[in-house]
Amino acid sequence: MITLKKSKNFNASQKPGLATKDAEDAKPRTNLLYFKTIISALKNTFCDFIMIKKLKRQQQILLVLLFILILPVLSEAQTILPKVTLGLDQTSDPADFVLSMKLVLFFTVLTLAPSILIMMTCFTRIIIVFHFLRTALATQTVPSNQILIGMTLFMTFFIMKPVINEINSNAVQPYLQKEINQAEAIEKIVRPVKSFMLKQTRPKDLGLFIELRGEGRPDTPEELSLVTVVPAFIISELKTAFQIGFLLYLPMLLIDIIVASILLSMGMMMLPPMMISMPMKILLFVLVDGWYLIVESLVEGFV
Repeated sequence: MITLKKSKNFNASQKPGLATKDAEDAKPRTNLLYFKTIISALKNTFCDFIMIKKLKRQQQILLVLLFILILPVLSEAQTILPKVTLGLDQTSDPADFVLSMKLVLFFTVLTLAPSILIMMTCFTRIIIVFHFLRTALATQTVPSNQILIGMTLFMTFFIMKPVINEINSNAVQPYLQKEINQAEAIEKIVRPVKSFMLKQTRPKDLGLFIELRGEGRPDTPEELSLVTVVPAFIISELKTAFQIGFLLYLPMLLIDIIVASILLSMGMMMLPPMMISMPMKILLFVLVDGWYLIVESLVEGFV
């Protein structure tokens, strides 16, 4: 390192030109110090690279993987994210208020979409029948809830496809092309859904909610509102699903009774009958092709 020593007899007031000359001489020295610093940093980097080369291959792979994992974090840290703000403000244009209310209604309907799917389609009957079947077979969690719900959803879309196509062709597409207004589109959406529910609703259940409302019987069922049709449809679906579940339970219950009687007559009271009856139930269900028969009956029940 180069050090500068000041003279004891130095006086800037006596020699003004000397300070200027020293400042000019200090510039190359400063540049030289910067250059030495860069050389030292390069030397350290080279030494680190040599140390990495000396590592084992597995350690090198781990180091590269660690660098790959850290790199996205470093890149995201430097990314400028947008700022989202929500607030209330005054406006003199009524159109702004109407647009805001439409957005609120849209998100409300989106939140209630699962309930609409369950209560206004064939989803309720199918899922209840599948749960009765699993309980009757005594397989507990096989098939799992995810599999049963997935099967029910696809079967629901398959059964409701004609209704969905009618809604798309008569309501959604004309509304997107601005051929009809919003009120007409909603009316054309409700009409096929109501017609589907009325076909599956028992007159007794429908008459119950008509009497409870106290508005009198309409001339045609199509004049009923969804407030009356939906609960009647749900009750009818529950009754039908429980009837199918009872019919599924009968052969399985017969197998349980036979197995329990045989074990009791043989004196095997310590052996649980479920261990013997469950394989026999599964064997019987597979031999008669139970899934095919149940799915066929469920789909044809809505045709």
